Amino acid sequence: MIQPRQRNFDVEDAGFAALVVIVTLAFLWLLLPYFGAVLWGVVAAIMFQPLTAKLAERLGGRKNLATSLVLLGLVTVFVVPTILLSVNLVQEATNLYTQISTGKIDLGRILNQITNALPRRLRNLLAEYDLTNFDAIRRQFGSSITAGLQNIAGRVLVVGQGAMSFVAALGVMLYLSYFLLRDGQHYGTMVCSSMPLHRQTRDSLVQHFLVVVRATMRGTVVVAVVQGVLGGILFSLLGVEGALIWGVLMGFFSLLPAVGTGIIWLPVAIYLFAVGDTGKAAIVVFAGVFIIGMVDNVLRPILVGRDTRMPDFVVLIATLSGLELFGLNGFIVGPVIAALFIAVWNQQREKRGIVLNDDGQESAPVEETPASTAETAAHPS
Repeated sequence: MIQPRQRNFDVEDAGFAALVVIVTLAFLWLLLPYFGAVLWGVVAAIMFQPLTAKLAERLGGRKNLATSLVLLGLVTVFVVPTILLSVNLVQEATNLYTQISTGKIDLGRILNQITNALPRRLRNLLAEYDLTNFDAIRRQFGSSITAGLQNIAGRVLVVGQGAMSFVAALGVMLYLSYFLLRDGQHYGTMVCSSMPLHRQTRDSLVQHFLVVVRATMRGTVVVAVVQGVLGGILFSLLGVEGALIWGVLMGFFSLLPAVGTGIIWLPVAIYLFAVGDTGKAAIVVFAGVFIIGMVDNVLRPILVGRDTRMPDFVVLIATLSGLELFGLNGFIVGPVIAALFIAVWNQQREKRGIVLNDDGQESAPVEETPASTAETAAHPS
């Protein structure tokens, strides 16, 4: 009579586990329309919840006041400047698109100047690989730039249509951020205690997740903002048309290792050299290599740290895949998923007792001798 009862108990456990998975997936599906708002709300809480806790302690335990002050600071420092930047970006893209459409900026003439300035040997090399069809290149290049600017400029027409969605998403993000900043420790403990993992493994993975999110935000957002601002200032001082657009693009491409900001400033330097502005071209190259480029080399190791650094090829693939799957939110989601993937497999390696030396070679796990086992049993720590 005992065996059927045990079997029935196992079936009930499996049924409840399936119900937990189904309800969780349904809830995640429900959040999809506001995925970006929820993601940024969680990220804001992870980044600034420790600051909120310290501020509440200094304010005599008034958590509501501390949370309100931190949230007001986030709106002032991040939300308002982002909205203003977006508005100015759309306006500048509209003006640039208008100048290209009216012929004030002739992309064909610009590309002709660049190709004519190429050394003869390089032009012969292009001819050898059948890359001398400059008319087709001009048409493709010009149509790509025009389509991109038209897409940005067209946002002006849908601002009214998407205003309510934007306001709703912003409201969800700020509302969620408030409660997570105030009670994040409580909610985090609830979630962690419900995970079907051993305590040591669970705590290690959660700690690694928090470290990776904070390091990703510091190492990507801060570096991207600094490089974008420096690039925009540089182009503005040199009188390059659309300096704000190129600065934003420079900040965006700084998220990609091995590509970086050079994909923006190098073509600008080539163009300036082709049109005879050798001095400006030299300034762009110097600033791109020794000022903008050094920001990444100097700031990222300080902000990210060695413990959370991933191989550059992993960061590149994870970032590109994240952007492809999740849009702009992917520059956070992609590296975080990759970092958790590495953390999980590191945990698996540690559970098996495998140790790697500095050269990446596997070292045999240290096996306990009977004497040491007996000694440990006799004198437990």
